Amino acid sequence: MFAVTTEQRQYKTYILTDQSSSACLEVVPERGGIITRWQVQHQELLYLDAERFSHPEQTVRGGVPILFPICGNLPNNLYTYGGQQYSLKQHGFARDLPWQVIDQASQDAASITLQLTSNEQTRQSYPFDFQLNFTYQLQGHSLILQQRHTNRSDQPMPFSTGLHPYFLVGDKTQLQFEIPAVQFQDQQTQTLHPFTGNFDFDQDEIDVAFRQLGQQSTRVTDHQRQFRLTLDYDATYSTLVFWTINGKDYYCLEPWSGPRNALNTGENLVQLEAGATLETRVRLNVEFLK
Repeated sequence: MFAVTTEQRQYKTYILTDQSSSACLEVVPERGGIITRWQVQHQELLYLDAERFSHPEQTVRGGVPILFPICGNLPNNLYTYGGQQYSLKQHGFARDLPWQVIDQASQDAASITLQLTSNEQTRQSYPFDFQLNFTYQLQGHSLILQQRHTNRSDQPMPFSTGLHPYFLVGDKTQLQFEIPAVQFQDQQTQTLHPFTGNFDFDQDEIDVAFRQLGQQSTRVTDHQRQFRLTLDYDATYSTLVFWTINGKDYYCLEPWSGPRNALNTGENLVQLEAGATLETRVRLNVEFLK
């Protein structure tokens, strides 16, 4: 019923399948450990810009990129630690580096575990030793992402972690949002606005952060495609970002552990003790309405 296979395309692609629910997940470890496809009952749930994906020098727009050790950007891409200044580009480096496959299983679910370990390249912009183990598990209508962040340094390790899923959509005006917050912050102007449950999709770009979340679950109903998507995330994720661009067939709902610039401000910044491990979990589930 469950299987994990591989195909050699531009990159080696791991394909997880659950025959009972006609579910499929595709993962490309070499390209930032990214999930590039999630399909349930032959419905495509993720957007992917295949043209950008084919160019290694460009960041991927689509799938589920991994955000580490920062979410969002830093002013001038700079932060200071221990009296020294370092440079980190938007969303960090995990989404650009090759990950290693260290485990796979197909017993009770189809799963694959990827690992990213600090190296000389990462230490130039982030002076810590770390190990990240991310497990993607496909079962039925659910996709579970379990993450282990381990500090292998001899000092506390500050970081933010997050995911940046791009959900495929035809008509954004047919989306119904259940986001557990009463206000959001515009990420461009840094101003606060009440949230009424809707967005103005006539804007060129919407980039907002929900900070005071009433619960760790968000739902989006796509009335055009007749399904409801539920995003569950554990308490580590203090921020939920919504982002979309006018004229593009996607919207993003991104669980972040901390807001933009947390590495400088310290706001909701994870400080992982030496030798310690932080485990986090995100679950995506799709429910068809017909």
